[in-house]
Amino acid sequence: MHWLTWLFDSHIAIGAYTILWREVLGNAFGFASAIGGLRRRIWAWPVGIIGNVLLFSVFMAATFEADTRQPLFGQAARQIFFIITSIYGWYRWRQTQQEHGAGKPAVTPRWATVRERIGYLIVWVAGVILVQWVFAAVGAGWPAPRWYYWCDAWIFIGSIVATYAMARGWNDFWLCWIAVDIVGVPLLFHSNYIPSGVLYIVYAGLVIYGFTVWLKASKVERLTPSEQPDVAPAGSST
Repeated sequence: MHWLTWLFDSHIAIGAYTILWREVLGNAFGFASAIGGLRRRIWAWPVGIIGNVLLFSVFMAATFEADTRQPLFGQAARQIFFIITSIYGWYRWRQTQQEHGAGKPAVTPRWATVRERIGYLIVWVAGVILVQWVFAAVGAGWPAPRWYYWCDAWIFIGSIVATYAMARGWNDFWLCWIAVDIVGVPLLFHSNYIPSGVLYIVYAGLVIYGFTVWLKASKVERLTPSEQPDVAPAGSST
């Protein structure tokens, strides 16, 4: 178990700032997972889960250790839901790849239908309202301003929605990630999680590129019967 102890305690000192290797590795696995998602490869899901486990330990560590950074309960909690939704995405992509055939992308992208889009937007808005109240009731472990809970709730719910949309193969999931990053990057820097903040800036470029790749694929690839929208095709226009 020596390597686990090393992984948990190892860090890089840059001036007055300490970067945990867990944070670096967790974000590296997350970045690799994003590339796998762009390429629509099943391995993106288990790789992402490894990153989620590592980042959960990073965001919760400030709660129990003498860490100078602010504990981000929403960021930590969303790693748990990432794992849950990733298991669902892993299962769904394996299922659709069996229909597509070995060696082909695991899912054919499409836009969410109007009904699906309204559904996830309602979940997002209602979820943020509820979760910010829960986070405020639990507390942040430090005298956090009210806006902090709204931001953490936005990131928490938005990340769940984005991951679910990815599992469903919706182009919308890239746009959801952009909406999450607009709030998430400033909050990470404000809370002194510099490596995560920097990587999320890099993510932004990958997200924009991934969106164009999926958008093109959704226009040229034919949907299999199991992936047909729930309503008439006219409802899936942007």
